Amino acid sequence: MPAIIHEWLNLAVRWVHVLAAIMWVGDSFLFMWLDSHLSPPKAGRDAVVTGELWMTHSGGFYEVLKRKSLQKGQAVGPLYWFKWESYTTWLSGFALLAVVYYLTGTAFLVDPAIKVLTAGQAIHFSLAGLVAVFVVYDLLWRTPLAKDQRLFGAVCFALLLGIGYLYTHLFSGRAAFVQVGAMMGTVMAANVFFRIIPSQRHMLAATEAGTPVDTSYGVRAKGRSIHNHYLTLPVLFTMLSNHFPSTYGHPQAWLVLGLLFIVGAGLKYVMNFRGRSHPVVAVAALAALVAVVTMTSMKGNADLAGLERYAAAPRVSFATVDAVVQARCLTCHSPHPSSPLFAAPPNGLVFDSPAAIKLHAERMYVRSVALKTMPMGNLTGETDDERALFGAWVAQGADLDAAGPVALPTAAPTSAKGTPAEQARARFVTTCAACHGEKGDGQSAAAAAFAVKPRDYTDQAWQSSVTDAQIRQIIVEGGAAVGKSALMPPNPDLKDQAEVVAELVKIVRSFGHH
Repeated sequence: MPAIIHEWLNLAVRWVHVLAAIMWVGDSFLFMWLDSHLSPPKAGRDAVVTGELWMTHSGGFYEVLKRKSLQKGQAVGPLYWFKWESYTTWLSGFALLAVVYYLTGTAFLVDPAIKVLTAGQAIHFSLAGLVAVFVVYDLLWRTPLAKDQRLFGAVCFALLLGIGYLYTHLFSGRAAFVQVGAMMGTVMAANVFFRIIPSQRHMLAATEAGTPVDTSYGVRAKGRSIHNHYLTLPVLFTMLSNHFPSTYGHPQAWLVLGLLFIVGAGLKYVMNFRGRSHPVVAVAALAALVAVVTMTSMKGNADLAGLERYAAAPRVSFATVDAVVQARCLTCHSPHPSSPLFAAPPNGLVFDSPAAIKLHAERMYVRSVALKTMPMGNLTGETDDERALFGAWVAQGADLDAAGPVALPTAAPTSAKGTPAEQARARFVTTCAACHGEKGDGQSAAAAAFAVKPRDYTDQAWQSSVTDAQIRQIIVEGGAAVGKSALMPPNPDLKDQAEVVAELVKIVRSFGHH
């Protein structure tokens, strides 16, 4: 999909999603406020009236009565159902999840440093979570836990922590936070669609039929609605979390997410009850806020102080840093990004000149070296050694005049786990595919930044012109050893792993059979 089309699709869906969410959250806030401010009904009111209040807004006055049920034949006029805000929010949210994460392959969803997954595997994990979370939640409502909302809430919070831990160990940190938010949003929308609206319809049908109204349906629906209400602020945070890498980039991101959930739910409680708030809830929310700020601040300070460990590293030339930036950053951060994901540089940041690199050096260090949240999903395959080179250059003063040739590091050794074939597949996915593409056609996002394009393994003419021995030599010794581009790094750790190299050759050859 052309980048400009993808961007406009993203904008249109996001616009609808935000608008619908504002309406849904606003309704939730309003009705919870109404319930918490109702006065006892005046004498002479119907027995089914449970509260009333007066309001003024925009020059008018409003009288509100709350009834727990209606009576047959009672003239109520048009009955307005608050449901489409919920449905539209979920549908547009799912569409946005697909546009940003599913349609971009593994670009945003997967970080090979966390878990090696194909795009199909990652999407299936995501979809399975959206379904499973409501099934489990709904089953919990059928247990004795539903009679004790405090215990029910504690169990749900423990499940949330587990979900956070699972997905922060499957997806990139950014995607994991959004996935957890999408799962909470699914619970909220499913509550409305499967439980709240049907309960209201059941009560209305009984009223119209003239049969006794079972108001327990309304009580259960209200319980679900209250759960939805306290999920609003945590969900809103997860939807905005991609702007705050210090949260999803933390080593214990799942714990950061859990603490922020406490902050959001606690803040909502205090907003509802204000001076009547239970001090334990207010203190817990404040303590969680202090804890999460401290966690993320200590991580950030430790990383900035960590520049000292690079200061003693060998002198890094600017030519080396420039080569790393060109290979790993410029696909997105250039005036006209070559990445198919962006029509314009993200956040307007461009690193196409020495002055620009120096200007943003500290920011680049924090995102790329300290937090490792850039490149996004490590789409361009930046290695830890390359990050260390950049860190050393920043620690040495970010000197644009640092002399010396390009000295790129060799590829990092793979972990000797699994069969040779499994090791080779993991090596290809985590290292080779960053440039050569998952399909071996040289069409990766990183490839667009290279003046010399990565080899297209699907090229039949090339497959016929090269021997297995030559492919093995290039894999182990690098491109420069055979007179090709030095951007193809050597892999000296594979020198004594002939079986793994042989399996890598088979992978390369397999692309020529398509």
